[in-house]
Amino acid sequence: MGLKLMCVVAHPDDECFAFGGALALAADRGIETYVICLTDGQAATNRGDAATGAALGAIRRDEFRRSCEVLGVTQHELMDYQDGRLESVEFPAAAGRLVERMRQFKPDVVMTFGGDGGLNTHADHMIASMLTTAAFHWAGQEKRYSDLGVPHKAKRLYHLTAKFPIPDRPTPMMMPWTVTLDIRSVQKRKTEAFREHVSQAPLMERTRDFFAKYGAEEFYTLVATDVPQPARHTTDLFDGLS
Repeated sequence: MGLKLMCVVAHPDDECFAFGGALALAADRGIETYVICLTDGQAATNRGDAATGAALGAIRRDEFRRSCEVLGVTQHELMDYQDGRLESVEFPAAAGRLVERMRQFKPDVVMTFGGDGGLNTHADHMIASMLTTAAFHWAGQEKRYSDLGVPHKAKRLYHLTAKFPIPDRPTPMMMPWTVTLDIRSVQKRKTEAFREHVSQAPLMERTRDFFAKYGAEEFYTLVATDVPQPARHTTDLFDGLS
């Protein structure tokens, strides 16, 4: 059985804007990928031609699907939580839904945002990080959610981080990275995936120069592993796994 990667995000476009390089690189290596998005992005500032929140949600669901196809994502799912209100979810129930999916998919590696909320310090990103981190640990424990399948212990959990802030935004307290991912071979595809989010075109325009300067790399921090080990720097999320 080949390697598997699960990525949990908060909004449509997070999958490419933040994690697109890692997902595309994994696809090129034949690694099975599963992206879970917790909301359909109805609270976005950029709303395209949508007259209502429901209409925007429908648009962004389709954009998310097309973006995942460009990135080569094997499986994708968009959940039904409310955009901009993830801090109000019932934490054990929401984490349990992720536990169930981890036990079904059986990922080797799980990745999500850091607790800082990413470069834009978004509260939804923070909650996505906390839910995923709890689910990563609970999925492997027999006493947790015993009715949601056979326990599965993924080998690694990574949080997204960065070595630079976005200009004119509050600077997050970023986690020191342990992985520098060279994504130049898939950088064009990451951009193409972002272009599928037509409703978010103004965001792409605002960040164009930023990604032209910094877009050749993604940064991740190893925050949990199945084997006790000292922190070390690598250039591969799957280094040593087979």
